Amino acid sequence: MSVLLDFIQQESQERRASFPKFAAGDTINVHVKIREGNKERVQQFQGVVIQRKNPNSNGETFTVRKISNQIGTERIFPLLSPNIDKIEVIRRGKVRRARLFYLRGLSGKAARIKERRLNVVEKVTA
Repeated sequence: MSVLLDFIQQESQERRASFPKFAAGDTINVHVKIREGNKERVQQFQGVVIQRKNPNSNGETFTVRKISNQIGTERIFPLLSPNIDKIEVIRRGKVRRARLFYLRGLSGKAARIKERRLNVVEKVTA
C-alpha cells in the first residue's frame, strides 16, 4: 500500500511542477480539454484567480472569475485534473488578501487589480 501512495504522491508532484506558480489576484489562462461526442478540443478560460483551496494537497482547487457581457462567471478547477491541458500566467496581481470574494460586488474599473512588479531574481528564473 505504501508503494501505491508513494507513486501517487510522485505523480502529483510532477504534475504540479509542470504548471507555473500563481496566486490569488493573478490573471491566468486555463486550457481545458472538452469532450463533445467523440471529438475532443481545447477550450480556454481566462480570468482572475480569486482563491486557492487546500494548497499543496492532492485535492487542491482554484477558482477563476471572468466577466463577459457584464455577467460574472466563476469556474472551479481541480489543479491535478487530467482535463487541464496547461495554465498560462498572463499578469501577476498585487493584492493583500488570499480570498478575493469582494470582487463579486465590484464591476468595471473598481474591479481592477494593480500589477505586481517582478524582482530581478524572478525575471531571471522566468
